[in-house]
Amino acid sequence: MVGWNLDIMDFEYRVRPIDDGVYIEVNDATEGWMPLFGANRRGDFVGMPTCWPHNDRSDSIGNDTNIILLDIDLLLMKKTLQEVLDFVNDNRVCSVPGLTFMASLSDSNGNVLHIVPGHGFRFYEKPAYKIMTNFPPFVQHPPKHPWMGLDRYQKAEELLSMATDDFDVKDCFNVLKEVSQTVCPTVISMVFDVTERTVYWCYDRNYNQIEAKSF
Repeated sequence: MVGWNLDIMDFEYRVRPIDDGVYIEVNDATEGWMPLFGANRRGDFVGMPTCWPHNDRSDSIGNDTNIILLDIDLLLMKKTLQEVLDFVNDNRVCSVPGLTFMASLSDSNGNVLHIVPGHGFRFYEKPAYKIMTNFPPFVQHPPKHPWMGLDRYQKAEELLSMATDDFDVKDCFNVLKEVSQTVCPTVISMVFDVTERTVYWCYDRNYNQIEAKSF
């Protein structure tokens, strides 16, 4: 089970369900609609939070591969999670200038890969649960920033630490509801039941109006 809140301002976005996946796409002024988040029929999930504060270490210093391209390759099934892991083992990954995007990736076996450009990566084999929010998870004492979401991280940790083996889609939406926000608003909440190959989502914290797509 994977859950994800998209908190965003000043961007045009949409959910596009097709036979190969359910993509949250953002309209980029240069590239057009880009599938940046979501799930595919193979069982992979892609989340790409912003890391606050920005760290210059995530900027490109040469021909680095952008984290966005790796995320899209996994989401569109051009790469497997293992291939992404192999790539970051041997290659430096960057983000866009002035903004540190991270990656929270998982596959159908429950493996999780977290990548923070300029900081490194961590691979977790079938963890009980993993959380990523808007601060660098590999830094022991990350600098304080109003967008870092430490309170949301702590709330998710509290709820998931008490979860039982019958944790289901409804429970996952309850966690997303508890950590949603209105300042930088939660515009899409998404849950992927990997076993059932079904994606559920709602807009603007309307948790009583859930849409679904099964593969």
